[in-house]
Amino acid sequence: MAIKLKNKLLPIVIWIVLLTFGLSGLLSGFNNSGYYAKRDYFQTVQFQDDYHRFLDLLSGFELSELTAEKAKKLITVTNAEIDEHRYRYGDLSAQVSNIKEQYEDKIQQALASNNEEVAQIYMAERDQKIEDITNNFKSDDHVRAKIIKEKEAHIDEYFTFLERQKEEFLQYKNTFKYYLKNTKTGKVYSNLEAIQFDSNTSDKIKNSLVEDQINKGNMAFIRDYSNHDLLSTEGRYPIGYDDIMLPIINGSVEKYEGQIAIPKVAPQGRTELQNYYNYQKEQLVFYIHVITGLAALAICLLIYKKTNWIRAISFEKWQRYYMRVPIDVKIVVFLVSCLAALLALTSSHYIYYDYYFYNKLDDMVIYLGGGAIFVALSLVLGKMVVTRLLDSKNVKADFQKSLAWRIVGALQSAFLNRRVGTQMIILLAVIFGCGIGAVIVLLDPVFLIIYVPVLLVIGIPVFILLMKRIGYFNQIVHNTSELAQGNYEPDLPINGKSILAKLAENINTLKYGVKVSQKAQAKSERLKTELITNVSHDLRTPLTSIITYTELLKTPDLTDEDRNSYIEIIDRKSKRLKVLIDDLFEASKMASGNMELVKEKVDLVQLLQQTLAEHDEALSESSLQLRITKPDTPLYAHVDGQKLWRVFDNLIGNILKYSLENTRVYISMKPSARKVEIEFKNVAKYELGGDIDELFERFKRGDTSRHTEGSGLGLAIAKSIVDLHEGNLDIYVDGDLFKVVITLDLM
Repeated sequence: MAIKLKNKLLPIVIWIVLLTFGLSGLLSGFNNSGYYAKRDYFQTVQFQDDYHRFLDLLSGFELSELTAEKAKKLITVTNAEIDEHRYRYGDLSAQVSNIKEQYEDKIQQALASNNEEVAQIYMAERDQKIEDITNNFKSDDHVRAKIIKEKEAHIDEYFTFLERQKEEFLQYKNTFKYYLKNTKTGKVYSNLEAIQFDSNTSDKIKNSLVEDQINKGNMAFIRDYSNHDLLSTEGRYPIGYDDIMLPIINGSVEKYEGQIAIPKVAPQGRTELQNYYNYQKEQLVFYIHVITGLAALAICLLIYKKTNWIRAISFEKWQRYYMRVPIDVKIVVFLVSCLAALLALTSSHYIYYDYYFYNKLDDMVIYLGGGAIFVALSLVLGKMVVTRLLDSKNVKADFQKSLAWRIVGALQSAFLNRRVGTQMIILLAVIFGCGIGAVIVLLDPVFLIIYVPVLLVIGIPVFILLMKRIGYFNQIVHNTSELAQGNYEPDLPINGKSILAKLAENINTLKYGVKVSQKAQAKSERLKTELITNVSHDLRTPLTSIITYTELLKTPDLTDEDRNSYIEIIDRKSKRLKVLIDDLFEASKMASGNMELVKEKVDLVQLLQQTLAEHDEALSESSLQLRITKPDTPLYAHVDGQKLWRVFDNLIGNILKYSLENTRVYISMKPSARKVEIEFKNVAKYELGGDIDELFERFKRGDTSRHTEGSGLGLAIAKSIVDLHEGNLDIYVDGDLFKVVITLDLM
């Protein structure tokens, strides 16, 4: 088994190592071609910077015979410079006002402290400056003298700065050999050994002597000059001296011819020649690395195209574990792996150089092996990440489960109440700051002077506040736990206006809501029981009578008179049962919302009169005294006339059933502001106790003994019909006075 696994993994490992080596060679070519593609080290930017630095120093110390005194004599001042100096801080009035403001406070403070001598000194300085500024605007010569003085100071500073560079110039002078002649004066500047020329020495002899020392045989670098300006090298002067020195130097630019070279044998302390030889070696390594790397990449590509074992590699064993990782973590790990691989590959050039010339095999193995590991990891992670991202069905769900999504959700939750989020950040910052401060104090106890007051003023109060909040939170948790178990603890204290106080207030409110809900639930259960009992009673009573008299009709010797009497009772009870069932069916339809209204324009006054007319006989036979108040003009409303008639019919029927004998009944209709109120008032025959709202419940009757023939559905049906018309039906009870008020919209 071990041999099979080894035989399977070995080709993969070799392919990954080849790929890593090839990629490192390719990256080395991209990154280092600009440096190693030069002919030699002397063509590189690094050497050119050193070379121009040497020219700058050579020009300053030897080629230029300009001294500070000569430079000062060459100073010139233009009219533009005079105007710039004169108006540098504004016109005359602005500059005078500025000087006065500068000295006003100083003079006043001196006078306030009774120090007139100091005040006089300030006044003298002020007046002197004002006089100087005034002279600036009166005389160009006055300004010119000041500018010349400033330039002379800058020239002195420049030559002082130049002198500090002398040690560096001497080091360059030991490295570079030069022979330069001023084409105008014929003066020679050289550091070649044992060369002395006089005015009688011919150019041929001079050139022969110079060539004996500066030639390709003993020099690694040679640069020839012919009538060349060496004094105008860009960037020769430090920032701040260019404006002063360049105009002076440009007036005395000289041309030179000759040679500057570097011997093949370099002195100690300089690196130019050593860099030259190192460059040759590194250049060879570079080309070998790039060529072999490209060859390795070609081999890898050929193996990938010609074989299937690389593409057949499966990650199913890892996939189930990998799927548990959030998608953004997968992407970050993949990018980090790619970055690590890139760093290992880009730095490998120097490791290969050490291996080729110093046989440092350990570093070579470490970098190549580490790079191969990160390359392999990047390939594996890249394949799985890309495969998952291309799965459009799951990618949205993956991002919703990502770590960043969770963090954003957590932050949104934390700052749902901005005050709480801000307080949390402040508390964490204070705690973190106290911890950092403690570490700093341990490193350097001198910071105790700052740390202790900050800890006493901020740290400890914040700690106490945090402990109080935690205790308050624990108290809330305990209260809610008891509430969940049905134990009603005392109300939570409301401390301040914090979010915890708001939470405690809400919990107290919820606790009372639970109590009310429990009472409502108990009431609902009681009403449900009463409903079942009342329905059973109201349906069973006529049904029992029907069954009883039906059995009596089966008696053989029953007389015609008794038979007719029994049939009449059965007929009456059947109609009674039908009324109960119809009312129950209609109430159920209304409760379920299945009742449809057929609305039209209806005169409510006429509808009420029609309802009263149908009950006219019953009202006349009763002992009740009816009092009706209604407008003389019609009141139109957009309603279902048949359903609203049922409301009036039920209410008048209840009045006939439940009103006390020999009492007055009041029915009124009062319009007001696009609405109408219809009132039905009577004195109840039975005592109205308990919850009045229960009268709207189905099968609930004012006659608790249920001796009357009502179904107990009249008010429930009336209430439902009025609600369907977007109106209101309310009941008011004052002692035995029973009042129903209906409110409807008018057209």
